[in-house]
Amino acid sequence: MADTSYMARKSVADIVGSADADGGHSLSKALGATSITAMGIGAIIGAGIFVLTGTAAAQFAGPSIILSFVLGGIACAFVGLCYSELAAMLPVCGSSYTYTYATLGEIFAWIIGWDLILEYAMGAATVAVGWSGYIVSLLHNAGITIPPDLAAAPGTIIKLADGTTATGIINLPAILIIAILTTLLVLGTKESARLNNIMVAVKLVVVVAFIALGVFFIKPANWHPFIPANTGEFGNFGMSGILRGSAVVFFAFIGFDAVSTAAQEAKKPQRDMPIGILGSLVICTVLYILVAGVLTGLVPYGELNVPDPIAKGVDAIGLTWFSVLIKIGALTGLTTVILVLLYGQSRIFFTMSQDGLLPPLFARVHPRLQTPHLSQIMIGTIVAIVAALTPISVLGEMVSIGTLFAFILVCGAVIYLRRSDSDASRPFRVPGVPIVPVLGILFCLLLMAGLPLVTWVRLVVWLVIGLIIYVSYGRNHSKLRFPERQ
Repeated sequence: MADTSYMARKSVADIVGSADADGGHSLSKALGATSITAMGIGAIIGAGIFVLTGTAAAQFAGPSIILSFVLGGIACAFVGLCYSELAAMLPVCGSSYTYTYATLGEIFAWIIGWDLILEYAMGAATVAVGWSGYIVSLLHNAGITIPPDLAAAPGTIIKLADGTTATGIINLPAILIIAILTTLLVLGTKESARLNNIMVAVKLVVVVAFIALGVFFIKPANWHPFIPANTGEFGNFGMSGILRGSAVVFFAFIGFDAVSTAAQEAKKPQRDMPIGILGSLVICTVLYILVAGVLTGLVPYGELNVPDPIAKGVDAIGLTWFSVLIKIGALTGLTTVILVLLYGQSRIFFTMSQDGLLPPLFARVHPRLQTPHLSQIMIGTIVAIVAALTPISVLGEMVSIGTLFAFILVCGAVIYLRRSDSDASRPFRVPGVPIVPVLGILFCLLLMAGLPLVTWVRLVVWLVIGLIIYVSYGRNHSKLRFPERQ
């Protein structure tokens, strides 16, 4: 008989039971709809709006990048509802890795855990490249010039102010910020709730200030044509460009899944979770649309193919003090995003290692610092190398396709669990199952279809590498397959 133990899954009862044993049941029901909405806004406003908006407008959609944000927001609404049900049902780490383990089995859990590296590690690299662009621009305002070839990936063509060009060699500022934040995480530095609230406020002030002041300097001619004519190639402007742009700026929405982890602390999850998730998505989508509209109105879209588009926009306004303020705010927001992504990656590896799917190294905790130091250093090193050598456009597309793939499995998990564990407690239930999860899957597939073939090939190669590691190591050390080894 064929060995099908790799299809074994953790039961919902076991996962919930382990959460209770860890004290999961003691979390207070303290969050209302307003708090959850605020949490969502803080999680969503971040890297995408500061980094990839200009790239997508310049290369794919032009001013119609506005419609790309609308499409991405709709897709996230369906997926967010599915996340809410699973987070309330499986109140553990809130990771799609755990959700998949409880539904489709170990091998699919491995696939999604491996895929999440694209969301977290590659996401951190993408944001670090954006951070580099903003710090170079800010230092330039202060009279300090960093050689452009030392702040861009190899082969990247940089247009200089005097009309000449330079070719990137290595992105040193990206290496620097990742090294600093990795060191902080190894030493055990954590964000306090107060610091996080300050960061959220700073990010919101930056975005709203850019909209409020920038609107007075808009040149309507920059919006014409609103949907540039397609160049004859799929994804290069026209309607297909809107789709391609949506797939790229989807990066701007990936933070929303953090909202789902609040389900176990919601006062009335049936009411508060959909209000919190959909409310934060609507507010952020509106802010994104306004930012995209102002940005493309300030600067011709063809000039926005830079890692720091908001900085480009405020420079066009011509107010130095405002430019410095915006860039400092953007740097602050981007720094916290990198910190959270690096932290999250190490914790996913920690969980996978505890399940036996990765070597014990990744679950080893420093006796004094109480952090997974070896794992964190390894992750930081790899992310720094990737950020130093890879263009932001490649990184952004890889993060988007990896995240969309994970979201598809989350939607599928809701449909599966409604049948396999129909009697399980669900403090929040997705309305209209299976229609809503199916719509979530279809919208994610639609956005994935907007990405180029080479990005799909990279995803397939990445997953094949992951499967080789699973077959050669994870399958033979799985604690679910070999419980006697625990």
